[in-house]
Amino acid sequence: MKHARTTLLIVDDHEVVRQGLRTLLDLEPDFRVIGEAASVEDAITQTARLRPSVVLLDVKLPDGSGIAACRRLLATTPATRVLMLTSFSEDAMVVEAVQGGAHGYALKDVRTQDLIQAIRTVASGQGYLDPRVAQQTLHWIRDRSHTASGHSPDRLTRLSPQERAILPLLAEGKTNKEIAVDLRLSDKTVKNYLANIFDKLQVRRRTEAVSWYIRTTQTSSRDSRF
Repeated sequence: MKHARTTLLIVDDHEVVRQGLRTLLDLEPDFRVIGEAASVEDAITQTARLRPSVVLLDVKLPDGSGIAACRRLLATTPATRVLMLTSFSEDAMVVEAVQGGAHGYALKDVRTQDLIQAIRTVASGQGYLDPRVAQQTLHWIRDRSHTASGHSPDRLTRLSPQERAILPLLAEGKTNKEIAVDLRLSDKTVKNYLANIFDKLQVRRRTEAVSWYIRTTQTSSRDSRF
């Protein structure tokens, strides 16, 4: 009995990288590369159209952040798994990617067999973190948990990736309809997410949620300078 192959979408702004990955991954009998994208917008469009099992997603793209793209594509295609594949190993970026909903994080200079294993791990429903960044990131998280003030970080961890994606848009003053357009959700879905956000943050209205978000991001910025 044949098992369904893992379908892959490769998102990277360098054509040589995309072609190299396609050539490499198509050699695996359980993988099938079904598309490529070179930008955030293209990644969102291709993911919605192709519904890949796993998206290999670079952190830096010409028209924006791969992490922001991760949030958006998971909001519209939640069954897809995302493996960040990048050359950036900064602790804060790894944490932001995971908080943004990424299911795995690997460095581009990973060995071939390790990359293949990372993809299989993520596709199977598990998480993957490159061993070279895992320990230093865990130390970074522990340090920040000791220095962070107040209870804001605890509340942030209660939010789903989709809910965390809504907060900065809320802070920009966008309406429910504008947020729905940005994240490709229905107005009703955005309204439901907002109700969940208010409940988890223990606030009653939009202005209180925005105030909480601004205080939290300011605290994070101060901590990152130490």
